[in-house]
Amino acid sequence: MMHNILIFIFFSIIIVSNIAPSHGYDTLDPSGNITVTWDFLSDNGDTFDVKVSIYNFQLFRHVEEPGWKLGWSWRGDEVIWSMTGAEATEQGNCTRFRQKQPHCCEKEPAIIDLMPGAPYNMQSANCCKGGVLTSMTQDVTKYGATFLMNYQKSSISFPDGGNFSMPEKFTLGIPGYSCAMPVQVPPTRFTNDGRRWQQVLETWNVTCIYSQFLASPAPKCCVSLSAFYNTTIVPCRTCSCNCQGLPGANCANSDGSSLLELRQRAQGTKSPAPVVQCTNHMCPIRVHWHVKQSYKEYWRVKITITNLNFVRNYSHWNLVVLHPNLRNITQVFSFNYESLPSYGNLNDTGMFWGLQYYNDMLLAHGDNGNVQTELLLHKDQGDFTFRGGWAFPRKISFDGDACVMPLPDEYPRLPNTASIAATRPFIVFISVLLLLVILF
Repeated sequence: MMHNILIFIFFSIIIVSNIAPSHGYDTLDPSGNITVTWDFLSDNGDTFDVKVSIYNFQLFRHVEEPGWKLGWSWRGDEVIWSMTGAEATEQGNCTRFRQKQPHCCEKEPAIIDLMPGAPYNMQSANCCKGGVLTSMTQDVTKYGATFLMNYQKSSISFPDGGNFSMPEKFTLGIPGYSCAMPVQVPPTRFTNDGRRWQQVLETWNVTCIYSQFLASPAPKCCVSLSAFYNTTIVPCRTCSCNCQGLPGANCANSDGSSLLELRQRAQGTKSPAPVVQCTNHMCPIRVHWHVKQSYKEYWRVKITITNLNFVRNYSHWNLVVLHPNLRNITQVFSFNYESLPSYGNLNDTGMFWGLQYYNDMLLAHGDNGNVQTELLLHKDQGDFTFRGGWAFPRKISFDGDACVMPLPDEYPRLPNTASIAATRPFIVFISVLLLLVILF
């Protein structure tokens, strides 16, 4: 009987795991997502005019170069006649059109953003950022992208009916994101002068969620710790991101000839495979947290972010820290800082990022690839302590990916004053005994 129950539970887990969605959930940004909005502007008989918008509704995760590449699958024989604000990477086979060539005849088109400075006649409002989307916290003016498109209706009728048949199987072309099926929502309303409001014919949303496990099978950063009251520096855990000698563990030493060769091989590659410095942890990014000083009312922390990747710069980087004393942060030097939304009375999470044109670009290893800041935090006498690892963060993420933390029992400890006090009478006794021996 027990054997049959175990078999039933085993197959139930397999079925549920196949049904469950592959998206991730981030406790620090539970509502974060990228939403694709598809607005039907007009029905021209044979064609539709649509506006497609991409919004990054994530607090700290952003989209770097080479940027998004929006894809979908047409349900019938639709073709894109024209497009402004973006372009398809392939025109496809358009031989069935003799007089005028469409912009794209692919069954599964891939759409990319235009670069800044694109010709004016190819631009649309809120376009031409090279596919880069900032996070909601860093820059709310650059978290969206929009393009306009005219496409021919399908000659195939679908059983679900409706003239406004949506494509399916949307993708963002960014590692780690999975997209749900399109969902119809109330039509978008807009105004040109603030007095008269208009609405589109139909609006559909596609929600895309990030999962660190889908993005990479291994972590991308690790944390090391130190404190003024302990000479021990706790390094990143061994094999935090990979182990030397394993498949995919590309590492190199930082001598001049090999560094030049690595850079030459990476040139012209939009997203080169990471080649990191050969270390025990093999992580591209290392974050070091150092408890620097203790004053009567305040204590000081130094944070250093080091890029150990030889072939990649990190633009618009950010660091998210979970620490109980961040609710009493007094001053941050040379970084931007913003407290993230809290739950109830909790206010223990904050986001750091670089100053524009100063340290918002984390350069590749070998090019002074580190940035650092110092924090001044007020001591809350109700819970402040240096004992038990309280002065160290609970969680750190870099560019939205959780970093590997040291094990709690490895944190730098305060000197054991209790043991010193316990041995003091014995030391005094030995000293008196030696003195008596010398005298007599």
